Amino acid sequence: MKIDQFNFAGKKAIVRVDFNVPLDENGNVTDDTRIRGALPTLKKILADGGSVIMMSHMGKPKGKVNPKMSLSQIVKNVSEHLGVEVKFAPDCANASAEASALKPGEALLLENLRFYPEEEGKPVGIDKEDSAYDAAKKEMKERQKEFAKKLASYADCYVMDAFGTAHRKHASTAVIDEYFDGDHKMLGYLMEKEVNAVDNVLSNIKRPFTAIMGGSKVSTKIGIIENLLGKVDNLILCGGMTYTFAKAQGGKIGNSICENDKLDVALDVIKKAKENNVNLVLGTDCVAADDFSNDANTQVCMSDNIPEGWEGMDAGPETRKAFADAIKDAKTILWNGPAGVFEFEKFTDGSRAIAEAIAEATSKGAFSLIGGGDSVACINKFGMADKVSYISTGGGALLEAIEGKVLPGVAAINE
Repeated sequence: MKIDQFNFAGKKAIVRVDFNVPLDENGNVTDDTRIRGALPTLKKILADGGSVIMMSHMGKPKGKVNPKMSLSQIVKNVSEHLGVEVKFAPDCANASAEASALKPGEALLLENLRFYPEEEGKPVGIDKEDSAYDAAKKEMKERQKEFAKKLASYADCYVMDAFGTAHRKHASTAVIDEYFDGDHKMLGYLMEKEVNAVDNVLSNIKRPFTAIMGGSKVSTKIGIIENLLGKVDNLILCGGMTYTFAKAQGGKIGNSICENDKLDVALDVIKKAKENNVNLVLGTDCVAADDFSNDANTQVCMSDNIPEGWEGMDAGPETRKAFADAIKDAKTILWNGPAGVFEFEKFTDGSRAIAEAIAEATSKGAFSLIGGGDSVACINKFGMADKVSYISTGGGALLEAIEGKVLPGVAAINE
């Protein structure tokens, strides 16, 4: 079912949203991109005369109640954006009373789904190596079904609009759908847009294609990096993984972040890039600091010759120029992960150089797709959200989709 063709009048819709928004230490939302992203779907349901039940996770409470990750903290933000006073159900698995009391045009937010281990469906407190693990897993899968069935019981129809968790086979993304027929489950507007944006990058590649992968770890990005080596013309690897590559090639990296067990992986990426004629752009110089803070002393040095006691925190001036050169003439651009510790103002120049080059290429007709929480936060911090083609709300989901994997949250609706 397409959301545009569905009339929600008099219906209760349970919507899987992605309200996993960053909060400061006082529980205030610091970036509301994900809340804004859900609005078209939620407003359509209310405008039709339906009522909306929103469910989401926040953080990784690992199946336990943790007040720091309570969605009660964002009720005021969601109410402001939605233009109605949002009600709150303090227990997502026992919200029948709140759900049945909803009138057309009203909205309810359920407490964090991940306060229950059934949401993720993983056995708690037992090792995979344990002989009892398989039985525990089977039992948890049954409980997951019951949990999903309970959530489904609150509503007449189900809308999947959380691209950020579409790559997870969780109760709220890929089990709850079993309790609705094909005419009563659908993707929300945000999901439709996300799926189309990925198609745009993958099936409609205009060359040159430049991908920028940042972040601290090679290990979390290796699948996507290997996949991209067969697709892109230029691959920029930046952020903390710079130093794993520098060390793998015999460099000195001081106190910089490094995955010592991934040095062979880094060398393999360099080799594969050559084999695929991909222009691999790695940082040659960096801004190093003598402490992990915005007040640290800094110096520019070679990425493979960082003095003892110092750590690489951002891309250096030569590297920023090389990044810009690989981006500005591209026709398809994918950016996931910052080039430095952009949370500190002192170390934003690398990420800013990338953002500016992407904006320039986009103004000349390139299709630019930005995904992953940190890259999105960068673009917003620099006030450049309107200068790129598409900002994805999903990090992991976007990467898996670009790896060519079928996302369970999409498959659940399309079955």
